[in-house]
Amino acid sequence: MPHPPHRPDHATVLAEVRAVRRAGVVRLRGLDIPELSRIARERLGTPGELPGRAVERLLRDAVAGIGGGTLQTAAEYTLGLAQGTRDWPPADRRRRAAEVYGVSVERFRKHHEVMVLDQITEQILGLTATATATVATAAEDDAATAHGRGAPAPGPHRLAPAHRVIKPRVHDRVVPVTLHVHSVDLLRGVDVVVSPSNTYFALPAPYKASVAAALRRAAARTDATGGVVEDHVHDELRDWAVRHGIPGRAALPGTVAATSAGAMAAQGVRRIYHLAVAVPRPGTNDYDVQPADITRAVDRAFTLLAAESARHDPPLASVCLPLLGAGRGGLPALESFGALWTAVEAELARGAPWDIHLVMRRQARADLVERLLTGRRP
Repeated sequence: MPHPPHRPDHATVLAEVRAVRRAGVVRLRGLDIPELSRIARERLGTPGELPGRAVERLLRDAVAGIGGGTLQTAAEYTLGLAQGTRDWPPADRRRRAAEVYGVSVERFRKHHEVMVLDQITEQILGLTATATATVATAAEDDAATAHGRGAPAPGPHRLAPAHRVIKPRVHDRVVPVTLHVHSVDLLRGVDVVVSPSNTYFALPAPYKASVAAALRRAAARTDATGGVVEDHVHDELRDWAVRHGIPGRAALPGTVAATSAGAMAAQGVRRIYHLAVAVPRPGTNDYDVQPADITRAVDRAFTLLAAESARHDPPLASVCLPLLGAGRGGLPALESFGALWTAVEAELARGAPWDIHLVMRRQARADLVERLLTGRRP
């Protein structure tokens, strides 16, 4: 009987990635990083290869998996993987990574670096999950062949679920929460979807990869060639700004604007609430997001939901929230979720009847949220 595969712990891997940040890859050989060494050996190791070399290859694969942009560049400088930085002192690497984001070293240390290291850890866990699934499948196939049964049929647990229902306890009652692990535009049957916005309520271009761009794209009506016929969310958000006297100027962080869901009505989505949580940084393409603004905005979204619910037939009852500010806003997923859940928990503690959904694209983030809400590893 094969032993169950070892599942690395997020906190342990993150602690070892932090150790690499302090030492740099040039000093990998002398570091006490047993979990990274084990992962690298099982996934990448070749006979006779030095452990430090395998760990470095693992880290490079993880950073490459981020997919480019400022986040990947900052990650390369942070660990000393960028060309010519292997022997840089940690302070110099941190300073250069801060320059990538155009922020002070102190702000980078407190905010952006936390996000960078968390993303590297998520990528490592993602690579590990893929390798573990391959090994487990091979072991099952070998066992089946050994017992004369031939190759087994595809099992139900070989892919991580795209939907999970967890049941955290909130103030002495159990409240089901649905986790959606996919792009926001694939949501079905959720009355209200929350979308992060900047304080100008200016939408990103539809081809962008953000939550707001995906919702704009999904809500638009298109012709047979894919050309946009009606840009519902863009037009309604512009009209909302005109009605409230803010076109061309910033609203206060925490402001909430509501639009229809446009073409997403065919998917059972009826409203989109746009939460102003990102404050543009003058002269740059970057934003500042404060956790307090997330909490305030989510609280106001629930107030709006309560006011609008009965006006619809049937009443609005479910709401789905992404991890606000955890993309371009630069907040670590843990900090974003903590700010969001503060408002959700307060609403549920008051006895609110809403059906709560959370959406995120990465399984590692869903694992993190499940651990936080249930107190156990998924």
